[in-house]
Amino acid sequence: QVQLVESGGRLVQAGDSLRLSCAASGRTISSRAMGWFRQAPGKEREFVAAINWGSSSPSYADSVKGRFTISGDNTKNTVYLQMNDLKPEDTAVYYCAAGPLFTTNQGYRYWGQGTQVTVSS
Repeated sequence: QVQLVESGGRLVQAGDSLRLSCAASGRTISSRAMGWFRQAPGKEREFVAAINWGSSSPSYADSVKGRFTISGDNTKNTVYLQMNDLKPEDTAVYYCAAGPLFTTNQGYRYWGQGTQVTVSS
């Protein structure tokens, strides 16, 4: 099992920056790929970004390209999501996900509880 704990979500204003963190613990060998997803009120959960500890280049949703950056520290089993130029439409609960395979869909094996990001206009 892998446990994921997200942190860093809070209320910010449009144009602000925010960094989310996701710390993995447990059987982290099973979390070679990690990603971020988000779910806005009344909407389905959607892909935001993903990274592979191996070698694949990070992948991003079109809506966040150029504004968000995913990175990781595999010595700490932690993945980050740097979010710049935040917009009200970025308001959502952000979830960290992990699994053995890199993917942009929701097929990750492990999920965190989520952290709320609210962007005011």
